[in-house]
Amino acid sequence: MRFLDVAKVYAQSGAGGNGCIAFRREKFIEYGGPYGGDGGRGGDVVAEAVENLNTLIDYRFQQHVKAKSGEGGKGKVMTGANGPDHIMKVPVGTQIYEEDGETLIVDMATPGMRFRLLRGGNGGFGNHHFKSATNQAPDFALPGQPAEEKTFILKLKLIADAGLIGMPNAGKSTFLSRVSAARPKIADYPFTTLEPQLGVVKIDETDFVLADLPGLIEGAHEGVGLGDRFLGHAERCASILHLIDGTGDNVAKTYKTIRGELEAYGHGLENKNEIVALNKVDAIPEKDLAKKRAALEKACGHKVHVISGVSGEGIPTVLRAMAREITQRRLVRQEQAEFRRPVQMPRTRAERQSANFNAPIVPKEKLVATAEVKTPAPAARRVVVPKVEKKAKAKPTRKYGNAKPKKAVKAVKAKVRTGKAKAKPKNLSKTKQRAAKGLKKKQRR
Repeated sequence: MRFLDVAKVYAQSGAGGNGCIAFRREKFIEYGGPYGGDGGRGGDVVAEAVENLNTLIDYRFQQHVKAKSGEGGKGKVMTGANGPDHIMKVPVGTQIYEEDGETLIVDMATPGMRFRLLRGGNGGFGNHHFKSATNQAPDFALPGQPAEEKTFILKLKLIADAGLIGMPNAGKSTFLSRVSAARPKIADYPFTTLEPQLGVVKIDETDFVLADLPGLIEGAHEGVGLGDRFLGHAERCASILHLIDGTGDNVAKTYKTIRGELEAYGHGLENKNEIVALNKVDAIPEKDLAKKRAALEKACGHKVHVISGVSGEGIPTVLRAMAREITQRRLVRQEQAEFRRPVQMPRTRAERQSANFNAPIVPKEKLVATAEVKTPAPAARRVVVPKVEKKAKAKPTRKYGNAKPKKAVKAVKAKVRTGKAKAKPKNLSKTKQRAAKGLKKKQRR
C-alpha cells in the first residue's frame, strides 16, 4: 500500500426533499382536506477516525464525496425517507483544513472520534403542515433546503511516541528493524527511506510506537532533497532520537545541520526532548570514538549514547531513556484527561440528599474532634432566671388579602340568622330598578 499523507477532497451533503401537495379524495368523506407529507432530510458528511488506517491513499482515487439527498413527501401525509450520512474514514491523527490549507477545522487525534463537516438540508413542509381554520385547503408546499458543498485538505500526522531523525545513511532503518518487527528497505545509498515507517518497540514493561522519518540534508526547509514536510509526523512524538553516523568526518557539524533544519521547520520540534546517539560504533576505532563522542557532547550540551544497529551495542540503554520520557508524558495526559472529565451529578433522590455539592468537604475525623471539644458551661457561671407566669395573649387573626378568618365569618352568619345584623341588599338590575321606581310613583299618587 502506498503512503499518502496529503489529499484534497470535494465534499457535498445531501439536499432536503420537497414537500408534497395532495388532497384527500375518498368516498363518503365530503371534505377531505390537504393530505401532502413533508420531505426527508438530506444526509450529512461526517469524518471518523479509524485505527486500522495509516494512509490517505483512498482519497487519491476518490476525490469527490457526496451524501444522498432526502426523498420528497408523498400523499396520505407520508414523510419522505431521510438520506443516509456519508462517513469519511480517515486515519487517527488526520487534520482537516479549509481549501486554503491553513485554517484548521478539526484534528482527528482520538480513535473513534466523529465530526460533522457538512450538514444535510432539511426537508420541505407539505400542504398538510399549513392547514388551519382560516386556510383549510392550502395548495402550496415548501421545497427542501439545498445541499452544502466545500473543498477540504486532509493532512496526516502519524500518531507515534518517538521519532527517528538524522542524515541519510545514518542507520535509522537498520535501528528500526533491530528494535521492532518492521522490515523497512535497507541499502547502501542515500534516501533509501522515501516515506515514514512505523514499528512497535517493547522494552521491559513499556511498549511504544517508533517512526522512522526520511533523511534530512542541509537546505531541506527550502526543498532540497525530500524537503522537511515529513517532519510533521514527529510533532506528536514525546521524544526524538537523533542518530548520527559515527563514520563521518565532522559529527559536530552534522548535528548542528540537523538542529538548524528543526529550528527552521518550527512547530515546537526544536523544544522537544532529544536523545542523541552516535551510531555505527562497531566500525570506528577506539581512539577516534572517544574524540568524536567528546566533540558531539560539546556540540549538543548533554550526554551522548554510543550504539550500533548491527551488533546491538548500547541499544537497550537508549530504549529505556526513550521509554522514561514516553511514560512521563502518558501520565501527564492521563491527569489532564481526568481533569477535563465532567463531575458526575446525582441522579436519584437518595444521592441528592446524601451530599451537598456546594459545601466544603470536611473529613469525619475533624467533625468528631469538634464535637468532643464542645462541653457544657460550668455550674458556677450559670445564672438562674425565675420563671414569670405570663398571661396568654389572644393571637391576632391573620388576614390574607380581603379574606376574613373562619371564626369572623361564622359570627356574621349567626347574627344574620338571629336578626341582630342585617344582610346587605343585593344590587338589582336596571330593569328591576325602573320597575321599582314606577311602583313608588303609583303609590304616591
